[in-house]
Amino acid sequence: MLLSPWVLCDRYLMEGGTESLPLPASEARIPREGQQCPTGKTLGFGRSISSRTILGETQEEEDEILPRKDYESLDYDRCINDPYLEVLETMDNKKGRKYEAVKWMMVFAIGVCTGLVGLFVDFFARLFTQLKFGVVQASVEECSQKGCLALSLLELLGFNLTFVFFASLLVLIEPVAAGSGIPEIKCYLNGVKVPGIVRLRTLLCKVFGVLFSVAGGLFVGKEGPMIHSGAVVGAGLPQFQSISLRKIQFNFPYFRSDRDKRDFVSAGAAAGVAAAFGAPIGGTLFSLEEGSSFWNQGLTWRVLFCSMSATFTLNFFRSGIQFGSWGSFQLPGLLNFGEFKCSDSDKKCHLWTAMDLGFFIAMGVIGGLLGATFNCLNKRLAKYRMRNVHPKPKLVRVLESLLVTLVTTVVVFVASMVLGECRQVTSAAQVGNDSIPLQVTSEDVNSSIKTFFCPNETYNDMATLFFNPQESAILQLFHQDSTFSPVTLALFFVLYFSLACWTYGISVPSGLFVPSLLCGAAFGRLVANVLKSYIGLGHIYSGTFALIGAAAFLGGVVRMTISLTVILIESTNEITYGLPIMITLMVAKWTGDFFNKGIYDIHVGLRGVPLLEWETEVEMDKLRASDIMEPNLTYVYPHTRIQSLVSILRTTVHHAFPVVTENRGNEREFMKGNQLISNNIKFKKSSILTRAGEQRRRSQSMKSYPSSELRNMCDEHVTSEEPGEKEDLLQQMLERRYTPYPNLYPDQSPSEDWTMEERFRPLTFHGLILRSQLVTLLVRGVCYSESQSSASQPRLSYAEMAEDYPRYPDIHDLDLTLLNPRMIVDVTPYMNPAPFTVSPNTHVSQVFNLFRTMGLRHLPVVNAVGEIVGVITRHNLTHEFLQARLRQHYQTL
Repeated sequence: MLLSPWVLCDRYLMEGGTESLPLPASEARIPREGQQCPTGKTLGFGRSISSRTILGETQEEEDEILPRKDYESLDYDRCINDPYLEVLETMDNKKGRKYEAVKWMMVFAIGVCTGLVGLFVDFFARLFTQLKFGVVQASVEECSQKGCLALSLLELLGFNLTFVFFASLLVLIEPVAAGSGIPEIKCYLNGVKVPGIVRLRTLLCKVFGVLFSVAGGLFVGKEGPMIHSGAVVGAGLPQFQSISLRKIQFNFPYFRSDRDKRDFVSAGAAAGVAAAFGAPIGGTLFSLEEGSSFWNQGLTWRVLFCSMSATFTLNFFRSGIQFGSWGSFQLPGLLNFGEFKCSDSDKKCHLWTAMDLGFFIAMGVIGGLLGATFNCLNKRLAKYRMRNVHPKPKLVRVLESLLVTLVTTVVVFVASMVLGECRQVTSAAQVGNDSIPLQVTSEDVNSSIKTFFCPNETYNDMATLFFNPQESAILQLFHQDSTFSPVTLALFFVLYFSLACWTYGISVPSGLFVPSLLCGAAFGRLVANVLKSYIGLGHIYSGTFALIGAAAFLGGVVRMTISLTVILIESTNEITYGLPIMITLMVAKWTGDFFNKGIYDIHVGLRGVPLLEWETEVEMDKLRASDIMEPNLTYVYPHTRIQSLVSILRTTVHHAFPVVTENRGNEREFMKGNQLISNNIKFKKSSILTRAGEQRRRSQSMKSYPSSELRNMCDEHVTSEEPGEKEDLLQQMLERRYTPYPNLYPDQSPSEDWTMEERFRPLTFHGLILRSQLVTLLVRGVCYSESQSSASQPRLSYAEMAEDYPRYPDIHDLDLTLLNPRMIVDVTPYMNPAPFTVSPNTHVSQVFNLFRTMGLRHLPVVNAVGEIVGVITRHNLTHEFLQARLRQHYQTL
């Protein structure tokens, strides 16, 4: 319920200008940046501190991104109004079972489609990568003898720059497709609507963009974007409509609410994780840990079923396409870690022992430090891009992506040629789980080793890591023994760490899971080589240390614990790794949290998204709901004229309005300071001026339309009446039980002789109505005339109210000539008559838990006698806002 500083030109000028020019209702539109007010002043967003706060720009003194107030919240609370109750009355057991059956069918379809999306990305990424490496490998082997390696480098540059150019162009079409998409999906499941995040166009740009990014040789993964892709499938498939395909319309009346859409997005995100790693349980836990704020048993079953559907769909088709054995289910996910086992000839070998736990804890600490360093550097790069790249023409973003590709390609080629060691091929070298010697053939593009720049019977260990798909390089680090020197691993780690940090954040679809796993696997393998070669611990299994190093670095970057533990266990198919992986991830998270947040939380903060954490700090309980609520209310009456509704909707950006009546019966008791309602006195005194301003805005925008809602300007002084006759408050409330919504007709207009208290009576709260509901009522002509009863007003069904979901008409697109301003709208059948409310004295921790766990959008603050004194929204519960109010609280003390 916070007023936005760009709602009206006069609001803007009151903050930063010297004059005010009110706009009539027909012209009061929300100005955009760069537009001019009728006064000639140009609107800008960097003019005041409040504007910078709202837009999430940087504070000069703290260099901190603050939450923006232009992000909309999703409403997961059911609006149990008359249309909804009519649906429930017609709902019998048969229809209920049909509804549940349709929901399960949708969940299954989401899983299958997500698996097919993963299959498409994997197939074409492999195809393009094989084409590129086939041409380049043949050129390198030929030019190594003829001395034309520059030509091989140009060929590699040509492939990579072309692929990345296409990926960047797709991001220009839909900017939300950049990055992994996990921060945006995390925000969506937290209750924040990020524009364009679940659109069909975003899915297409993401899918095609990520396969071009991977084929272009960038240090990115396709597993992160799979989570975003699954979420988009979950959001769009049950709707049977898309803004990109406007002409295709299906009469599908189900799942037309934020609540249902949130559940399907949760299922889609989990299916994306399951398809990426072959980990359906890990996907379910990921959706629970990283996203959804509200969870129940039924949702758990549906999400797990969706994850299983995605895993086995992808497994079925990949196994059939690659091995020709349809139905064998040999490839559960896009990333497969293989089977960890010791050689049969080595009887002393163990995957890990209790003595190794000390090394694992140390690796967790180092992984947390490395992850914190990675996040710190990437945050600085992201801020630099926000200041110096994003404000410039979009072509600059494409050029940046091409520059990163150019540098990455040159570094990979030169490092393989200069820094790699030529090592002898031995029978101990193994590919994956196979116990056969490596066979070096120039024809096999997918060979696990590369002979670049090396003589016969030797291979280049640096080129083996750089000139293979990242998934193959991870398998080599996990399962090959004695194939990489410590110097090569150290150099590879430094180069890969630096380039991956630079790459994440450019304008291409990119994931971070696989680069982090590969970087961490090199670190773990380096530790194993040092322990074997210099300390003499020959019994350790190098693959285990590579896996623990991958977990340590990935945990230090993303700071996930429960879901990441299960994902890695399912990917390795080795339950004995559960304890060391869990300990390593916990230590890495604790170490990294000491310095900064996880990479996804950092990028959420850089976007200024008002994300709500799991709980508040203990010291926040020093604040009450009255300390953080917004007292400046814009309200509507149960029976309001169209002219008033149009004025309110066109001159504010609020998304919900309290439905109130002015309490005349309790006026005397209110002014006498009765103990029961004493809490309301200070709120009334503090809000007199704001309510006067609210009435003045309405008067200025509707002064040509006298109506019952208009109030005259009044003095600032509050006078009190002499104590009069006492009345029983409870009896008054009981008497008003059957007439809670008095009509406001012209004969009840205020008198000029009314006192301050008569003009601003306490507002009795009756319910909450959304902007979308009001606009729908106006568009469909739901109203009645003064000469008629409110019963003659047309009634809308639940399906008609939700028909335009999720893109309701805008009030500015409404043709006012079709509306009679004197007509009256009865909003009581369509409002939410019983939303969640809190008392002004409720502690902040209780307010926070209620708001977050129930997925609320607005939380009215109502005193002991049912009078609304304020509203709490998501922005009133952000960490930055609570910290500011806590500082004010200490100052008052």
